[in-house]
Amino acid sequence: MSARIEVVAGRRRWTVEQKLSMLRDAFGADGSVRDACERHGIGSGQIYTWRRQAMSGELTGLKIAALPAFAEVGVTPASLAAPQAAPSPLLPYVSTAACASSSPVIAGQIGIVLPSGVRLTVDASVDTDALARVLAVVGR
Repeated sequence: MSARIEVVAGRRRWTVEQKLSMLRDAFGADGSVRDACERHGIGSGQIYTWRRQAMSGELTGLKIAALPAFAEVGVTPASLAAPQAAPSPLLPYVSTAACASSSPVIAGQIGIVLPSGVRLTVDASVDTDALARVLAVVGR
């Protein structure tokens, strides 16, 4: 029986090239996160953190600033409603059919369908600050 003692001194520092190499190892064509973690002696959480950073541009320093996206909102009577315009490429498309199929619309209520599929129905007189807080939490 052999006794193996491994001493790790301090935190390890990985260069960006090393991190990207490990990500290619983990997520490449024949990659496996588990195998890459064992090979490099790191945890899977570290691999996924680096992947998130790489996808957002944080890892390479090429962080792309998010463009502000605005949606024009108009209220018209149902009899005068114009055909729907094409969805904006900056905003996720939400089908109005999905809203209609969930429950009948009652006057004075607002139906909200988030990209994650979460559906909210609020009274038209809802406190906007409270609704903003709820949407911030639910939208995470």
